[in-house]
Amino acid sequence: MTESLHLANSVVPKHQQLRTILAELATTHLRPGDMLPSERQLCADYGVSRITVREAVGQLVSDGLLVRTQGKGTFVAHRPARSSLHIASFHEDMRRMGMEPSTVVLTAARVTPPAPTVERLRLPPQGAAYHVRRLRLADRVPMSVDDAWYSAELLPGLDRLDLQASLYDTLARHYGRPIDHAEQTVSAGLAGEEIGRLLGIPASGPVLRFDRVSYSRGDAVEHARSWYRADRYELFMSLDTSGPVSEPVRGVAG
Repeated sequence: MTESLHLANSVVPKHQQLRTILAELATTHLRPGDMLPSERQLCADYGVSRITVREAVGQLVSDGLLVRTQGKGTFVAHRPARSSLHIASFHEDMRRMGMEPSTVVLTAARVTPPAPTVERLRLPPQGAAYHVRRLRLADRVPMSVDDAWYSAELLPGLDRLDLQASLYDTLARHYGRPIDHAEQTVSAGLAGEEIGRLLGIPASGPVLRFDRVSYSRGDAVEHARSWYRADRYELFMSLDTSGPVSEPVRGVAG
């Protein structure tokens, strides 16, 4: 950078000029996770004081465009993945948003499910289900933890299949059980120790909590709970004045 980049005196305060420049730098020249030049470098490049740099950077941190990491520096923030409410696998949804999905399988076992799941999957009192717990990543960064139960009677041998792949694709191709209907609730909460550790956020970090039952041809095949990082994931809804939506709320999974 050269002296020609120094900011001019004008009716626009220098911190606002610098804020505009840094916002363009972060959105057009840098990628999420890239480090911003140091305060000292920005002062030298643009001929401004450290106070001006801190004010400009602080505004962009407040806007969510930048994030400060103690002892490391200031980085371009990961912008939230935005999903509309629809039935789609995690893999499909992340790829639609330009991110590469991957999965770490944490648990895969055929066991007796808890009572709420027995009821939601309409299982007999001693019915078995596959418990599949997975950490889902987008561009190699943790996005969600999925804790799901699948009917063992309807999906025999599920635990022997590739659980890193999209389970919705597996249900459709291997079992002829495409997911065609889902009922889901979404709430906000705190991660807690275990979920926070898996997602790489503090226990007090915000998450979106999903509780979903998915159906295929009228049969309940999946009961899943998911925790999504609220700083990396958001939901989009289109609203109008025609009245309340009568269809069940739908979202990503699988």
